[in-house]
Amino acid sequence: MATLSSNLHSDQFELSDLKGQILLVGLTGGIGSGKTAVSDLLGQLGAGVIDTDLISHQITAPNGKAIPAIRQEFGPEFIKADGALDRPKMRTLVFAQPEARKTLEAITHPLIRQETVNQAVELSRAGAPYLVFAVPLLVESKSWQNLVDYLVVVDCPEEVQIERVMHRNKLSREEVEKILDAQTSRKERLACANAVIENQGNLDLLDSQVRQLNQKILQIQKDLLSSS
Repeated sequence: MATLSSNLHSDQFELSDLKGQILLVGLTGGIGSGKTAVSDLLGQLGAGVIDTDLISHQITAPNGKAIPAIRQEFGPEFIKADGALDRPKMRTLVFAQPEARKTLEAITHPLIRQETVNQAVELSRAGAPYLVFAVPLLVESKSWQNLVDYLVVVDCPEEVQIERVMHRNKLSREEVEKILDAQTSRKERLACANAVIENQGNLDLLDSQVRQLNQKILQIQKDLLSSS
């Protein structure tokens, strides 16, 4: 794998341009599975982590890049007093109206994609051994599946997911179940995985699994380097 040229700018790149230059790892899992815990641990071990859900929250935070277009398309009632997106109100709308979801995605997805590229280029140039793209709906997106070299799925029983999200997001069981229904099934997600991290709440076991995963990914990268 070649080092990313320092004289190229991220706005000249698509993520596919990184293929063959650095190992691209996809990290996904259903809501409440614990993707963030796994990506944080991988980051601590030196991986370059890009969290698209975090980027989504950043662009819809007060003064976020997506806020002016969201206000124009949906009206000021979808923007809170502090200038951030009213996420519960928008969630209710997009579940009820598929066209509203498409409109929102048309605003947010290009911004998320560009920031993802910016971070990927920056981390690659900074010497990250490999890149991890934490993407909630990775399996649902054929473009993401075709992009990544190695797909890691964080998994736990559905009831554990429901309890975690109800507690974390203060949502009702019905609201969480609607979110789960909108995602691909656990079975389909696991069928796509190159590696599975089980996360039922034992932090020591989770740490051990992530360390083993890191070593495996580093070996894959080493093998690719030696064959290039």
